[in-house]
Amino acid sequence: MLQLIQEQKKGNILVSELPAPQCLKGGILVRTHYSLISAGTEKTSVSKAKSSLISRAKKQPEDVKMVLDFLKRDGILATYKRVKSKLDSYKELGYSASGVVIESNTADFSVGDRVAVAGAGYANHSEIITVPKNLATKIPQNVDFESAAYTTVASIAMQGIRQSDVRIGETVAVIGLGLIGQITVQLLKASGARVIAMDINDLLFEKAKEFGADLCLKSSFSSKKDILAFTRGIACDSVIITAGTSSNEPIELALEICRKKGKIVIVGAVGMDIPRAPFYLKEIDLRISCSYGPGRYDTLYEEKGIDYPYAYVRWTENRNMIAILDLLSENKINFNKLTSHQYKIEEANFAYDLIMGK
Repeated sequence: MLQLIQEQKKGNILVSELPAPQCLKGGILVRTHYSLISAGTEKTSVSKAKSSLISRAKKQPEDVKMVLDFLKRDGILATYKRVKSKLDSYKELGYSASGVVIESNTADFSVGDRVAVAGAGYANHSEIITVPKNLATKIPQNVDFESAAYTTVASIAMQGIRQSDVRIGETVAVIGLGLIGQITVQLLKASGARVIAMDINDLLFEKAKEFGADLCLKSSFSSKKDILAFTRGIACDSVIITAGTSSNEPIELALEICRKKGKIVIVGAVGMDIPRAPFYLKEIDLRISCSYGPGRYDTLYEEKGIDYPYAYVRWTENRNMIAILDLLSENKINFNKLTSHQYKIEEANFAYDLIMGK
């Protein structure tokens, strides 16, 4: 089978012929129809690997600290071998895909089931993948594979909205109109919210308007007066930050446009040098949204298939995936307009040249 991998030493993208994986115990083996390249996320991953070791160290201080800890504990030689092994390794890319079950080791799925699958290290850009049962869900018959391939990414947007606890008629600002931001706009409109779409790039406004944004504004402090006019002087009930930047500006802007006792939810990776005074004066509730929902990074849930009880955790990552597919089936959201290009896996290098700006 063909699989996309990245050489960690130089960052090169390779399409390699590799053995097909074995079906996981309690999981399924899937023949992939579509896997989604999330341009922002994967560009960051590829860029890090392509940069020099010094640049990587500057961008990833937590990794440098880990290496220093290894040095103190294990010595120079052992640490050198560990780092060299990491640089000589290959990384799997991809985390959101769709396909058909070709083998099943769980009663939850049968051969021939159409499924959306999730998870870094599982839902790879590969012709065949194996996935634990809690990272897969069946696709409704009226939903195509291409749309279903967005399920994981859309669940990230869904979890951000759940964290904001939006009520019908409330006003929510979305800062950052990349892939997750545009999906967030659609989901908020489906939830009955009034949506303000914001970005530094006004070329993204047309798409946001297509998806139902009530107002599109530059991601700037100068937009505050327009937001106050739109909200009848109240300001935003919630602000969801889906931007990706090391700058502190998105959170500072969110503080300006959020009402007293409102909520700010951080979905994207942004600067968080947070000033205390605005939070104190407005008593704003700051929340961090963790990927696509409860269960993420929990080995017992993701790998062992142990679910959380509905009564205590209504929306797990798997149930968020199901909710996205239900909305697709009911034509309340549309992902086809988000697809810019399609490539066969053999042409994957062209896709990565595109997102890297070549």
